[in-house]
Amino acid sequence: MITAPVREKDVGLVDETDDESLRDDPWKVIVWDDPVNTMSYVVYVFRTLFGYTKTKATRLMLQVHNEGKAVVSSGARERAEHDVYRLHQHGLWATMQR
Repeated sequence: MITAPVREKDVGLVDETDDESLRDDPWKVIVWDDPVNTMSYVVYVFRTLFGYTKTKATRLMLQVHNEGKAVVSSGARERAEHDVYRLHQHGLWATMQR
């Protein structure tokens, strides 16, 4: 009896780019610049929601203002979703990405 060689694809082996391996990658929460919120309000929100110092919150706010966006937190997907929700509740435009 002759058998064909076994290939990874045939036995369901996964490579490093499989979705399973991506689950450990942290999600990033990004705040985008908008024409509505004042700089002082954005600093207040960052300090209130994330407990950042005034210096760190100001640096992130300036990054949003000058570069158009800033990563304000990262972590598990559920945590990122929660952070985006809280930012939306405070009127900031936020998204998440891997």
